Amino acid sequence: MEFVDLRSDTVTKPTPEMREAMAEAEVGDDVYMDDPTVNALQEKAAEMLGKEDSLFVPSGTMGNLLALLVHCQRGDEVIVGDKSHIYVNEAGGMSALGGIHPHPLKNQADGTLALDEILAAIQSEDVHHTITRLICLENTQNACGGVVLSADYMRAVGKIARENNLSLHVDGARIFNAATALNISVKDLVEPADSVMFCLSKGLVSPVGSMLVGTKKFINRARHLRKMVGGGMRQAGVLAAAGLISLEKMSTRLGQDHARAKKLFEGLNQVQGLKLDAFGSSSTNMVFFNLADEVKLSVDQIIEEMKKHGVLVDWAGPRRFRLVTHYWVDDAGVEKAIKAFAAVMK
Repeated sequence: MEFVDLRSDTVTKPTPEMREAMAEAEVGDDVYMDDPTVNALQEKAAEMLGKEDSLFVPSGTMGNLLALLVHCQRGDEVIVGDKSHIYVNEAGGMSALGGIHPHPLKNQADGTLALDEILAAIQSEDVHHTITRLICLENTQNACGGVVLSADYMRAVGKIARENNLSLHVDGARIFNAATALNISVKDLVEPADSVMFCLSKGLVSPVGSMLVGTKKFINRARHLRKMVGGGMRQAGVLAAAGLISLEKMSTRLGQDHARAKKLFEGLNQVQGLKLDAFGSSSTNMVFFNLADEVKLSVDQIIEEMKKHGVLVDWAGPRRFRLVTHYWVDDAGVEKAIKAFAAVMK
């Protein structure tokens, strides 16, 4: 059976063009910084995001960890959202490996951290306190529905950071989705940030890899730390070749995924037993919903029944689902998913 896979945009497989580019990639030893394809990818990423330099890393989690380790010393504090990927889904790396103390603030329904709460969270100079060094934002904000943080909001947080001698890091795993939804350049969106991580391996379809961007000084230190945590790669141009196609071609087609997510939302909104989160203009390639109280099926039972209909889905909570559109989900796949849910929820 050919499956429609809506579990995540991390399930994307490389396109035929990517596979060809990977097979023919010119390579070197990236630890020596002489892999020409990796170097080209890093130059392209820095240029597109308007930063001085960038670093190719195996995963978004490693990219975020490196940023935290560069910006903060042991015992320093970072302001994060309580629903942020860094705080919830990265195995406590900031604390375990960096000795960094998280100060979680409530993510608002629109994904933001309230500006007054950010200001109140900045520690005063006192021997009893940790030292606040960093603010972290996530854009798009996954756990809040794939919602987008606006350029105005990003600038407002950047202003707070500058005025308080803090740095601003953006977990931009899906930053190109955010820029697409806002119809602005990704460079303009991340202008206030001191560092940004973004994934090549989600909506941008590469099989492996993420990018970390910032100043040359920042990236030099991040490269050293990448080696420390085991991320030094050798002939990585085989992977970077796909990343170049991600930046040059896949970054321009994300609106198709957003349109299909909207179509999926509209179809599922007609299925009895599903209580969908609002799909506003700030939403991107994700559809979230809860099961109505009267539904007797468990999420695991629904997952198994959907599989019988050729659709793969995953839970996001005890009575909650998240569906994610991507390059390999076409219009027919969306219709198949809607019909499958209608059949399963009867």
